[in-house]
Amino acid sequence: MIDASSLSKFQWQTFVLCFFVTLFDGFDTQAIAYTGPAIASAFHLGPSELTPLIVAGTVGMALGAISLGSLGDRIGRRLTILLAVLVFGIFSVATGFAHSPAEIFLARFFTGLGMGGAVPAVLSLVSEFAPARHRGLVITGVLLGLPTGAIGGGLLGARLLSHIGWQGIFMVGGILPLVYLLILYAHLPESPSFLAVQDLPRHRQKIAVLLGKIMPALDKATLRAASFIAPEKTVRASFRTLINSRFLRNTLAVWMTYFCNWAAWFMLLLWLPTVLKTAGLPPEQAALGTVIVNSPAIFFCLFMAYYLPKKPVRLLLTTTLAFGIAVAFGLGLAGNLAENIHWALVFFLIGAAGVGIGLPQIALNYVVIEAYPTELRATGAGWAIGMGRTGSIVGAALGGWCLKVGGVAGFYYALTVPLLLALLGVLMIRTQKIAAT
Repeated sequence: MIDASSLSKFQWQTFVLCFFVTLFDGFDTQAIAYTGPAIASAFHLGPSELTPLIVAGTVGMALGAISLGSLGDRIGRRLTILLAVLVFGIFSVATGFAHSPAEIFLARFFTGLGMGGAVPAVLSLVSEFAPARHRGLVITGVLLGLPTGAIGGGLLGARLLSHIGWQGIFMVGGILPLVYLLILYAHLPESPSFLAVQDLPRHRQKIAVLLGKIMPALDKATLRAASFIAPEKTVRASFRTLINSRFLRNTLAVWMTYFCNWAAWFMLLLWLPTVLKTAGLPPEQAALGTVIVNSPAIFFCLFMAYYLPKKPVRLLLTTTLAFGIAVAFGLGLAGNLAENIHWALVFFLIGAAGVGIGLPQIALNYVVIEAYPTELRATGAGWAIGMGRTGSIVGAALGGWCLKVGGVAGFYYALTVPLLLALLGVLMIRTQKIAAT
């Protein structure tokens, strides 16, 4: 019924609500990147001492994506999103009150738990509210909240970091989602597909009400008399199902690509302001690197969303990853120029890196949604994103080491290794859909 109908005001409202969840997630995810140089200065930390603070959040994200992602298939998408926003809002505020690196580490870890759990549930909810013909575009539009939030944080850091300090950045990143939580509680609906899969008598009226809002022109008598049957009831939401013979190849290939792509992406995102500062930029200008790397990704994401239903996903992933490898190599060459660095060229390549390294994540999310049936979808997305978050831990941890050992040029050259492995993972992915819808 949803696939056959046009998008209603209620569906658009749901998509906008989810967009702001990812926006706050994106802000908090990269807050440690543009506050990192200020934190390092405040506590006299070098790259190796700063690394645990950067890694703490990514560790929490990995655990949150797996644990809360699976929770979304058990208690529902809505409740999982509310819980995730509550957790990362509270602990982002707590980060602003931290008085030592150890306190920052703990607060960032628990912030990461909430941030990691939000995206899988949002992906599942949005995909189940969107008609199949618009699903790729809607998912991409909602996920654009991640780079948009990062850009907002970068601009805030560049303008206000010297006035409100690194503590103020985290306070803003926590208070806003906690206020927004009240709006979510009042207006965020549960997925009708999830309710149908549960097949409980008390859910039938809820489904009828939701479908009435999605299709307001539908006759109410028809809704009251209708029987609601889940589109699939074929698998059990569990890790074992993800690795059975039906899903194993794509699961392993998606995990490998997520792990390696996110390792490169988060290594670049979380260390970029510090790398630029090391190369000679003042901290305020270095924070703008976060804005530059995310801005082109937003623009090209819309093109990716348009072509996803029309072109083979593997072709799009292969093309963007190959481009990312070339850009990382170009940044390494620019970094070798030392005092003669051409900053216009460097910032152009940083923007290009946002396309070549960040854009594949959009296509991967589309693959995950299409690969699993409703009752396994949040679990599949949770584990895939969990593998990506695990890769982000490795990338964040290695970023400081690569910068210390290889310098600015060595840092950029190191990005090519996980990108090559991600490209190999893409070549393993089966392009046909494996889930009946």
